[in-house]
Amino acid sequence: MSRRSRAREVALQILFEDDVNPRATVKETEHFLSSRLKSPKLEEFCMSLILGVRRNQQELDELLSKTAENWSLSRMAATDRNVLRLGAYEILYSDTPARAAINEAVELAKRFGNAQSAQFVNGILDKFLHRKES
Repeated sequence: MSRRSRAREVALQILFEDDVNPRATVKETEHFLSSRLKSPKLEEFCMSLILGVRRNQQELDELLSKTAENWSLSRMAATDRNVLRLGAYEILYSDTPARAAINEAVELAKRFGNAQSAQFVNGILDKFLHRKES
């Protein structure tokens, strides 16, 4: 696993916690990141993902809801929902190439989701990318 992939994994863990049991303070989040990543550069990358998703969550959720026809975000598994938010954020706002962002999201879905999560995430983010490009 690449180091940036590990940072995405840690970001997903924080975003998942935000979603299902919000309580972490900035200090707790920073401690969690430093204990898991042990690299200031990776901690900075991870924190940029977390803060970016948090800052843009309403917009990301609206765009994902439009893309995921027949699926409301509230009906999605919390893991899938947060992988999608993270992937959509990277597609829209980061310097990560869009296809790489999708691949990273699919890998997170394989690791943390259920048997169908990877296909679900891939399909929605691929459609999301095509909507963005048109």
